[in-house]
Amino acid sequence: MNRVYIPKDSTALSLGADEVAAAFTAHGFEVVRTGSRGMFWLEPLVEVDTPSGRFGYGPVGAADVGGLVAAGISAAGSHPLAIGLVDEHSYMKGQQRLTFRRIGLVDPASLNDYLAHGGYAGLRNALSMTGAEVVQAITDSGLRGRGGAAFPTGIKWKTVLDQSVGQKYVTCNADEGDSGTFADRLIMEGDPFTLIEGMTIAGIAVGATQGFIYCRVEYPESIAALRTAIEVAKSAGYLGSDVCGSGKQFELDVRVAAGAYVCGEETSMLQSIEGKRGEVRVRPPLPAIEGLFGKPTIVNNVMSLAAVPVILEKGAAYYRDFGMGRSRGTIALQLAGNLKRGGLVERAFGVTLREILYDYGGGSASGRPIKAVQVGGPLGAYLPESQFDTPLDYEAFAAVGALVGHGGIVAFDDTADMAALARYAFEFCAYESCGKCTPCRIGSTRGANVIDRLLAGDQPERQKELLGELCETMLHGSLCGLGGMTPFPVQSAMKHFPAEFAPRSRH
Repeated sequence: MNRVYIPKDSTALSLGADEVAAAFTAHGFEVVRTGSRGMFWLEPLVEVDTPSGRFGYGPVGAADVGGLVAAGISAAGSHPLAIGLVDEHSYMKGQQRLTFRRIGLVDPASLNDYLAHGGYAGLRNALSMTGAEVVQAITDSGLRGRGGAAFPTGIKWKTVLDQSVGQKYVTCNADEGDSGTFADRLIMEGDPFTLIEGMTIAGIAVGATQGFIYCRVEYPESIAALRTAIEVAKSAGYLGSDVCGSGKQFELDVRVAAGAYVCGEETSMLQSIEGKRGEVRVRPPLPAIEGLFGKPTIVNNVMSLAAVPVILEKGAAYYRDFGMGRSRGTIALQLAGNLKRGGLVERAFGVTLREILYDYGGGSASGRPIKAVQVGGPLGAYLPESQFDTPLDYEAFAAVGALVGHGGIVAFDDTADMAALARYAFEFCAYESCGKCTPCRIGSTRGANVIDRLLAGDQPERQKELLGELCETMLHGSLCGLGGMTPFPVQSAMKHFPAEFAPRSRH
């Protein structure tokens, strides 16, 4: 039977992938649903097997299917929608896919597919090692948290390992709420077993018997994919009371998030999993010592945990050989905003913003100059064109007052209103604040008011002074990163685009 591969992740579904799949089924094709390759401007992307690899067509609509069949899609026939061998496409060829190596190739619900592409090799290796050896491998790999703080993963794990209490937990923060980010979703919908394997390795390493994936409520496809994969893994003995016959236990459940941005902060997430109001806890104690239900808890995000299987499969040195400085391995960069080619790029740390924006993103979708780029979510700094040659590296970004964060990149052309974008940071913080600390709760509302007065010409120099003081108060006085990072977009916009904060005519 003729076979085609069509993604079933949220992006492809929103663009009509189900209708395309139904049309191919009606023409007698076997349709295998996969994850997205991350080339969103080509979705729905349809692929066929050839002796040289997968050959692609996109973007394909249901109305195109008849013409593709007539053109001989099964034999990679010529057609205006043909993009050639997918792995040889300019967008894919230069990537270094470690975490995303299986996505687009496998059926995410098929354990056999996962195993055929190297799945669970890392877990098998981990089961032959002591917990301390596994933790040391993670430490030696240089893996750091793929969130805001970039904290070394091995240190977290060792802290939990060293606790002598009986019950421990592994939690995965999949509450992906940053603007322009979707890497977690692509993993959960396109290769959920890799996240499950990573969490299982973590649990066995530190002696935790229970894990929770805290997935945002706006991701119903992710939640369904995870629950399906967990049941398959459990039935096959990769989860449960006797993981792979080792006598070790690890159970895994999905918890649906509360729909609040602040629940992406680790202690607020733990509160929510416990069924409490999602608000930030005062630290210490750290979650690694007193976390979920007061027990030692690993808290990592999806990208960190999904990187674990390849480290245990191929060794710490293999992973460490990618990257630069203290930023080791690869990072999932998500291209959004005013770009011709939005999507996901996995590259080793060290690639520059300019390469990502133009070699992959293709420049602005509007054709106008790219004026600013916000990296790291809605509270990331705005980088001007003069900083586009900054390498994607935690320390290099910190040196210019920016952060890599979750790797979301949102581009703006020269029509963007930077003062309005700065004001939005305060609005966003005010809306999402849990209200526990004064600098975040009051400062965010006050900040928007100060910008309004500044732009209205009401004692502008005084307002600038107040804005600077307010940002410093929020930066140093907030309990968590929501209030503490809100000044980043404001300060960077004022620094790099000062003319846009001049008083404006009321006409």
